[in-house]
Amino acid sequence: MSYSGKCFCGAVEIAVDGEPAAMGYCHCDSCREWSAGPVNAFSLWPPAAVHVTKGADHIRGYQRSEKSVRKWCEICGGHLLTEHPLWGVTDVYAAIISTLDFQPMLHVNYGNTVLHLRDGLPKQKDMPAEMGGSGTLLPD
Repeated sequence: MSYSGKCFCGAVEIAVDGEPAAMGYCHCDSCREWSAGPVNAFSLWPPAAVHVTKGADHIRGYQRSEKSVRKWCEICGGHLLTEHPLWGVTDVYAAIISTLDFQPMLHVNYGNTVLHLRDGLPKQKDMPAEMGGSGTLLPD
């Protein structure tokens, strides 16, 4: 299976192959500030499954910490993805992949939330233990 996505103006296009390793919602301060929203919908992919198919020369990036490199289109400012080298995954923002059947599995960094969602999904206080977090679940 292959899915495609693009930035807001269409100058940059991205394809992802296979199925995401995980999908969910992030409530961390960094994602909220970056997205200018109360929550970020993510889809995590192996880096080898993510391909820029158009406009690679228009992609810019910013690395605030060792955990993430955020990337966007220099023309429209549309956010594209975040590389997470420590975890070996790339977050292609679910909103830009229009054909992806977004099926969230969990919430991460829910201890920082500003928008409480009662959807029955597991709510990780920070990150799952296998990603270096506490693995602590919070109530729905």
